Amino acid sequence: MLIVRPLNESIAMLVPILVLLFTGNGEKWRLIASGATVAAILAFSYLIWRTTKYRITDDQVELHTGLLTRKQLAVPRDRIRTVDLTSKPGHRVFGLSAVRIGTGQQDVPGTDGLTLDAVTQEEAERLRVLLLQKGVAPKTASADEPHAEPVLPESEVISRLDLKWLKFAPLSLSGLVAIGAVFGVLSNYADDLGLHPVQDLWEWLFEHPSFTLFGAFLVALVVAGLVLSVPLYILQFWNYQLTREPDGTLRVQRGLLTTRSVSVEEQRLRGVDIQEPLLVRLGKGAKAAAVTTGLGSKGESNLLLPPAPLSVAHQVSRDVLKVDDDPTTRRLRKHPFAALRRSLFRHVVPWVVIAVGLAIWAPSWAWPIPVAIIPFAALVGWDNYRSLGNALDERYLVTRNNSLVRSTVALQRTGIIGWRIQRSFFQRRSGLMTIGATTAAGAGVYHVTDVGESDGLALADEAVPDLLRPFLVGESTAEGQAERNV
Repeated sequence: MLIVRPLNESIAMLVPILVLLFTGNGEKWRLIASGATVAAILAFSYLIWRTTKYRITDDQVELHTGLLTRKQLAVPRDRIRTVDLTSKPGHRVFGLSAVRIGTGQQDVPGTDGLTLDAVTQEEAERLRVLLLQKGVAPKTASADEPHAEPVLPESEVISRLDLKWLKFAPLSLSGLVAIGAVFGVLSNYADDLGLHPVQDLWEWLFEHPSFTLFGAFLVALVVAGLVLSVPLYILQFWNYQLTREPDGTLRVQRGLLTTRSVSVEEQRLRGVDIQEPLLVRLGKGAKAAAVTTGLGSKGESNLLLPPAPLSVAHQVSRDVLKVDDDPTTRRLRKHPFAALRRSLFRHVVPWVVIAVGLAIWAPSWAWPIPVAIIPFAALVGWDNYRSLGNALDERYLVTRNNSLVRSTVALQRTGIIGWRIQRSFFQRRSGLMTIGATTAAGAGVYHVTDVGESDGLALADEAVPDLLRPFLVGESTAEGQAERNV
């Protein structure tokens, strides 16, 4: 740990150290400050190593840390939902891993469960099996090998990386996200040095407007994003493998420089989310995420499948849910035409307002930009409506929303613990509502957006009988059917 922590921390501290060393006129205080920074990291690493201990009993996992302020964390073993093994480059040099133990309350490091940083990779694997094992008896040693280690049955491979999937890397726009992140970090350090490149560039563009320059900038940005997307995909998903472990868990392993292994109990799985970002969808691709207690919907800890062909995503969904037909492929009921009007209004009107505002208060070249975006916004609004849909089968509620990242969720009906019904002023005038199925897994609530009032209430009542019924009032119609209202 005396070496691993500086290796991992030095990446974040490298920029300020270089700034101290190579700016100015070689003042001694800069050298002293740089050396003091490195010494502080080493001292901090020593204190953490010296004061950190952990213990695993039959009932709980305990972690003791701190020198001046002692901190003791304890997680009951029956509350453990996930075990995440992460090895950064500094860990991998010495064969170590950080073991994050999650209890399913929050999917934010440091706020849920505890982290053992770092243990040997062999110990990390032993802890993963030990902490997640629920009544799975390992094979015992034979009489000829009395001292042999217990051996669990072999894992079942559900999916693994195919190099053909690299064609989806440019469509995921991950390269543009990386460029934005790097640009943001460099801008922050530039601001600390008294430089303001973003502000200076913005002012220069206002003083010298040029559509040619703007177009060249966009082309260069897109090319750089395409070039970076493939290596980023490899860094994130190299050696990707999804397996079903004999101890009743689903395990996702991936990563090139930083390796990660996330294990989730299958009994905590509540469904699957097939996500189709717009460009990936145009390339007939998708990625899959788990809807499970213990993992939130943000970040990539719930990832089951990286961007891959849509057929592979449905195959993974079938195998993970253990069904013959993937529920996310069911034919969905369309939403009323009023939902199209609302979708077009939400996507088009903001750009109209922006164009009018720029026409009044901004230079004459500014307002055509939002005007040119309006047709594309209308297409997105139409596609957003076309994506809306819902369905029910014997086990799952299926709902689909959004356009830029279309999400089709199959949620176990037994995992729904409540309903959240929303009707805005404009929805009430259009006879629409948004019904949210609340659950203890994933995002916590999954919406059926802009559905007809009677259809939405009937859907909720059928999905979980008797849960919503006490709040419904039945009135006989002319046809003898019951029309339900809140």
